[in-house]
Amino acid sequence: MPENEDLQRFHEHRIAMLESMTGPAIALPTRYPDGYFVPRHSHSRAQLLCASQGVVLVTTDAGRWMIPSDHAMWIPAGVEHSVAILGDVFMRSIYISVDAISGVPNYLHVVGLTDLMRCLIIDATSHDSIPAPESRDGLVIELILRDLHTLPEYPLGLPFPSDPRLQKLCRDFVKKPSSRATIDEWADRMAMSRRSFTRHFQRETGVSLSVWRQQACLFAAVPRLSEGEPVTSVALDLGYDSVSAFTTMFRRMLGVPPKFYQPRLDVAPFERSDKAAFG
Repeated sequence: MPENEDLQRFHEHRIAMLESMTGPAIALPTRYPDGYFVPRHSHSRAQLLCASQGVVLVTTDAGRWMIPSDHAMWIPAGVEHSVAILGDVFMRSIYISVDAISGVPNYLHVVGLTDLMRCLIIDATSHDSIPAPESRDGLVIELILRDLHTLPEYPLGLPFPSDPRLQKLCRDFVKKPSSRATIDEWADRMAMSRRSFTRHFQRETGVSLSVWRQQACLFAAVPRLSEGEPVTSVALDLGYDSVSAFTTMFRRMLGVPPKFYQPRLDVAPFERSDKAAFG
């Protein structure tokens, strides 16, 4: 595994390389060690960032987004972002020319990967050169571009307010999330009425405190589940009275139960070890 300084130089070189390359899409794999941090940067291309194993956290001025394994994040062209790696991650990214994008919302969001898209991304990132448009590999890229708009969106973003006082409350909550936090408690700390606070929070973040709080709990839960922690331990630590209450919230927000994000020995991982690469 290359040292972090080597990874940093590699990442800087990759950004420069991407800016000089042509073609509708460029597919690149990278392996990152646990705890690695990619400083703020942007691309002239949009990025479909996919991770296997571990969890990736993407941060922008607008908030944070979490990308568990078997998910991907859509990062529009020109958006400055930093990336934090939780667990050993093998990342597969598709960098797409703005002219080649059709039907994909122009905002940051996390999507689930269909079986077809997962296989296409693995295939596309297993080649070192940019494929010719009419070649077999070029058709793989074309299929990826055609299917991007069909990927289901997941509520794994955590918008942050611009109000400094409210932002502090949100950051404190992220450090120690609890399902038991109430609107009245937050309103009191802001010296606002419940009604005024509710409107203010919605205006600042675009979602209600209840939804935001649940999303923050998901942020805390998914990395722990991905590391194999028992669902019961995670649920109780987050202040849920029972596993069933936690599971109900989890399924309502993500469409799957918590165990979906736990390691499974009977399923081949998104990463193919024989194709793992640095560069």
